[in-house]
Amino acid sequence: MPASAEIHTHEHSAAGGAAPVKGRLAFAVVLTAVVLIAELIGGFWAHSLALLSDAAHVFTDLISLALSLGAVVLASRPVTKEHTYGWHRGEILAAMVNGILLLGISAWLLHAAYERLQDPQEVRVSGMLAVAVAGLIANGIIAFRLRGHAHDNLNVRSAYLHVLADLGGSVGVVVAALIMLPTGWYIVDPIIALVIAVAVLAGSVRLLLDTAHVLLEGVPRGIDLNAVAATIRETPGVENLHDLHIWTICSDILALSVHVTVGDQPAPARDEIVRAINGDLRVRFGITETTIQAESRPCRTDELIHVVPHREHQDRRHGA
Repeated sequence: MPASAEIHTHEHSAAGGAAPVKGRLAFAVVLTAVVLIAELIGGFWAHSLALLSDAAHVFTDLISLALSLGAVVLASRPVTKEHTYGWHRGEILAAMVNGILLLGISAWLLHAAYERLQDPQEVRVSGMLAVAVAGLIANGIIAFRLRGHAHDNLNVRSAYLHVLADLGGSVGVVVAALIMLPTGWYIVDPIIALVIAVAVLAGSVRLLLDTAHVLLEGVPRGIDLNAVAATIRETPGVENLHDLHIWTICSDILALSVHVTVGDQPAPARDEIVRAINGDLRVRFGITETTIQAESRPCRTDELIHVVPHREHQDRRHGA
């Protein structure tokens, strides 16, 4: 058998219906890009900081949708000997770049909103309202198209929630325009911009913290390491476990490695224990990529979390 045929492909949860999901996400990316361009042009033309702030929010949606689409595309790429997990981590790197960009954009928006509050400027409200309503309709269409897959695919669910959040931003801009149209209270524009900018800033900080957590091999958000350990211990035939590690490969691929002590059991019984553990981890925690080492007795430690020493410490310990 060729070596490449022995490499297992790590597929996203979208793999079963990749074609319709890919098509819907591609449609969402294109339409969101159109909304972004329209809001940028409309914001500068109408002198509306609120519209520009919403464009920044739309930009976060565009990146989220692009990441979700990219995840589906990357899942279809074959793994290689150089990249045994494929290119799934590209999603995390892209998210980190996105977070850094958004941090800068939100800082600019906050500064601009502060200055506009000191000296409110006239806004071309009719144009602002037209663009905001068009954005609201477009986001509504995108949300409707994604809704059908939002319950069975983590990537699509994330993108769907981003679009729903942007719907709220569009509603805020429309409300601001409706207030300014009859009253001429142009100070409403920077107030709405300030609110949206704070939301973008919070989102960028949260995104950077999440990506840093993934890159530092942290236990995935929402996963209780002790609960995972208890589930493994409850498996018939397992005496104890140690060296438990849980980490994130990308948004919907979680990985685990662990040593389990099973006593002097024959090979078929050990295989059955490993199969049972894998089934429980997949169903209860969504952990699909596992490496489980079954041992008669603990190989070096009985600690649940093993401190991994640096190479120089290992060499010193072994007299190298």
